[in-house]
Amino acid sequence: MLSIIVPVLNEAQSLHTLHDEILHVCTSRNIEAELLFIDDGSTDASWQVICDLSAGNPAVAGIRFRRNFGKAAALSAGMQATRGELLVMLDADLQDDPAEIPRFLEQIAAGFDVVNGWKRRRHDPWHKVFPSRVFNRLVSRITELNLHDHNCGLKCFRREVAAEIRLYGELHRFIPVLAFARGFKVTELEINHRPRKFGHSKYGLRRFMRGFLDLLTVKFLTGFGQRPQHALGAFGLLFFGLGSLGLAYLALIWVLTNLFSMGYARIGDRPLLAYSVAVLLLGGQLMSLGFLAELLVAYTGRDADTYSISDRTGQGASGCN
Repeated sequence: MLSIIVPVLNEAQSLHTLHDEILHVCTSRNIEAELLFIDDGSTDASWQVICDLSAGNPAVAGIRFRRNFGKAAALSAGMQATRGELLVMLDADLQDDPAEIPRFLEQIAAGFDVVNGWKRRRHDPWHKVFPSRVFNRLVSRITELNLHDHNCGLKCFRREVAAEIRLYGELHRFIPVLAFARGFKVTELEINHRPRKFGHSKYGLRRFMRGFLDLLTVKFLTGFGQRPQHALGAFGLLFFGLGSLGLAYLALIWVLTNLFSMGYARIGDRPLLAYSVAVLLLGGQLMSLGFLAELLVAYTGRDADTYSISDRTGQGASGCN
């Protein structure tokens, strides 16, 4: 069964149309599906519309948050509440076309685990499109997962992916990256992007800045989540070494000038002394943080798998016979 998850924030005007389009696609293509709306603290009539839709269709359900918790929280709640083997996520503003869903399912059937949408021709203002393209290139370069539109709202992935990734903050835009880091097969599919009819874009400069900070978090989690000392300790050793070299240089000058009658040197007045001590202490602190992070991973991360299993075989492996 297919589970379709739609986060909602003040989208009352578009929900009836979106529901009818999804219902038409699933009926015409004989797709067994459930539709779950997540009301993320809407202040308009979105929840009343969701209640009306669920009353008229047993395959429709809704979850309402007490306040706005963000898209990642909405998607996470949706992944936990649904039952389908395949999950589709799409926005409620009608810019994502539900008619694309069968094409996503075809890619899943071809062997991919995550299919990410690509709005190649976007119907958005330039001040939203240009930063998005810059951000997508930056994400592809840093994460080594080359996608044109990492933050596309239309995605499809297997239940196994949802079970192995954790969404919080604004990490919903990095679902393909998180899955790719676990070894899942990720691809993208060019989709039809439609002009916005209702509401307004929730994109802004603050969101771009938060996205960059989240990108650094994702890079650290996927690259050093189980070995934080390799990142923190590496920088710590670098700074500790630079500080040690600076102090050794000053000590050598003092020894040559004061003990071998080559003059008198006042190293205490040199800026290099303060810089060397500061860098030395910074390096020691980074290495200490690395050790503390290693202890947290070792003793609090025991229940979190550090691997991803694709298949099993044999009775002893709890797999196929």
